Amino acid sequence: MTKNQLYALDNFIMEIEVKSSEYHANGHPRLRGIQFLISWFCLMAILAGCASGGAGTAGSNGSEANGPAGDKGKSHQVIRIGYQKGNTLNVIKVNGNLEKRLKADGYDVEWKVFAGGNFLLEALSSGSIDFGHAADGSGVFAQAGNKPFVYVGNDLPNPEGIGIVVHPDSGIKSIADLKGKKLAVAKGGNHHYLAVLAIERAGLKLEDVQFVYVKDASEGRAVFETKQVDALGSWDPFFAAVQTDLKPLTLTDGQGYSPNRTFYYANEHFAKEKPELIRTILEEIQVSDEWANSHKDEVIKLLSETQGIDKEAIELAVKRRTYGVELFNSAIIDAQQQLADTYYRIGLIPSPIKVAERMLLDTPWAVKGPVTSK
Repeated sequence: MTKNQLYALDNFIMEIEVKSSEYHANGHPRLRGIQFLISWFCLMAILAGCASGGAGTAGSNGSEANGPAGDKGKSHQVIRIGYQKGNTLNVIKVNGNLEKRLKADGYDVEWKVFAGGNFLLEALSSGSIDFGHAADGSGVFAQAGNKPFVYVGNDLPNPEGIGIVVHPDSGIKSIADLKGKKLAVAKGGNHHYLAVLAIERAGLKLEDVQFVYVKDASEGRAVFETKQVDALGSWDPFFAAVQTDLKPLTLTDGQGYSPNRTFYYANEHFAKEKPELIRTILEEIQVSDEWANSHKDEVIKLLSETQGIDKEAIELAVKRRTYGVELFNSAIIDAQQQLADTYYRIGLIPSPIKVAERMLLDTPWAVKGPVTSK
């Protein structure tokens, strides 16, 4: 409550007390009651005004939030960023370089973790977050559901980060051997897409394989480890954990099938109102990514300590990928369109979509050209 608000409240209470004394003197109880109620409602309005405010967001038309204790006297807007366990945003989150750059411009960063990309896109579309990072399929599902969002960039391809594994004693030696077998996948995930492409390339029909849909990576691992299914599709770092812990036979990874890009997404309102912040965020991710490429041992230590995943698994996942940010080109759009067309063909989305409608090339954050570190 500000000093002026305190003065206004104090004067208002004094006025009520004076008028109340007059009402008792003039002896009109009904009039006293009406005037008292009017005074009471006005008092509540003042109190509500004093209590209003709090944390705002960068896309909320100038609403502000209090900054850190060391920034007393300054007001900060909040940029809300969604991430998932194990993805590249975990590196920049721990490094803190994005917060450092934005702080000077009056912005704070609020990090929100999500169990999966579809949940993240739902939060993005509803306005609960401004910016986020999720797999290729999540964007397709969100667009098919007519959710308001835009693609703003992507990671470098990581086809080695998805794969299909079987038990070494199963007798299954190839994708073609999956005929009549049970394959666990998270429906619509990047590894599910890989499985569809690999099965069809092997000359099988999708109906030849019994897909068992699991809710997340942990459930997938559980049904595979207990041999309730014959094969498992997974993604890093969980794919790497299965490989290092269970020593399965890997039938294939994504090489030759899917680029396995993860994308950066923004809330439509945020993209329209703060395009310069999108460029800033992408540049700082690139700073973090370049550091990660030249300090992989440190990244392994950082992620194993913060993610609760075995160091050996993190090492495998980190060492088989290259970090970096890309802006869109026709090849990236075409690959994402192929995924969308496949999901429509196999019934995962109800109608065809054109991903180019959400993957624009002439955006304000792309006019400076490729994203580079400063």
